[in-house]
Amino acid sequence: MTPPTRLPTTGDRSGAVLARLQLMVTRKLDGLLQGDYAGLLPGPGSEAGESREYRPGDDVRRMDWPVTARTTMPHVRRTVADRELETWLAVDLSASLDFGTGRWLKRDVAVAAVAALAHLTVRGGNRIGAVVGAGATAGGPGTLLRLPARAGRKEAQGLLRAVAGTEVRPGRGDLGALVEMLNRPPRRRGVAVVISDFLSPPQQWGRPLRKLRVRHDVLAVEVVDPRELELPDVGVLPVVDPESGELHEVQTADPGLRRRYAEAAAAQRGAIAAELRAAGAAHLRLRTDRDWLLDMVRFVAAQRHARTRGTTR
Repeated sequence: MTPPTRLPTTGDRSGAVLARLQLMVTRKLDGLLQGDYAGLLPGPGSEAGESREYRPGDDVRRMDWPVTARTTMPHVRRTVADRELETWLAVDLSASLDFGTGRWLKRDVAVAAVAALAHLTVRGGNRIGAVVGAGATAGGPGTLLRLPARAGRKEAQGLLRAVAGTEVRPGRGDLGALVEMLNRPPRRRGVAVVISDFLSPPQQWGRPLRKLRVRHDVLAVEVVDPRELELPDVGVLPVVDPESGELHEVQTADPGLRRRYAEAAAAQRGAIAAELRAAGAAHLRLRTDRDWLLDMVRFVAAQRHARTRGTTR
């Protein structure tokens, strides 16, 4: 199995490496996403704009009744996207993300997603902040770091360095507690992004996520490795749980075992997707064996297209 390409480990992540990552993000996003305002979730805003004819899927709460009465055709009122919004990131860097068999480790994809989100946020003059979770220990909740929301490229670069420099700790992280940090204290309406592999039980983080959706547009960035979806036929495979440290040997030559593993993995991912859908969160899946930046660009383009047509995610 080819070892994954990865960014340097926590101890040797240099400013030059992060600068190259930011340059790659800037070139691709600015080259493929043209327009005055290109956030990941360009919200509907609160400032009234022009009216247009109603299309199936439009929010009926935006009906423009005076224009509808004059024209005898259903119309909805457009709104202008708010500027100077706050974007908050909940970045899960628990031990399960320190794994990867593709081109990247899951942790690296999570850090890269932070870089892209920071770029998309500050280019609109908005503020960005983050809460970071780095696993748990037997005697406590582990590291929960809060980085205040600030505007400006220099501040965004500082946030990215802080996230990339967070030390991964052994143990199972509490994603629910991390998401709950975005609910307290209450903040004005903005964008909240949760970056994780979501391997914690959905009942742990589902309720805090639904609570977060009441006040904010929510995006869930799910980081996945292909070996979490299916096993290759490579004989006896020693597997270590990065959160518990337990070692298991798996006989991957057994086709029945591989089939059961794939079915269980599909059911797990289906449960994650269903919980995110129930919470009303937009869902972006990034894989370690794919061009994660291109997947982000496609997601942004799809969101902008949906907003243009008046439909929701």
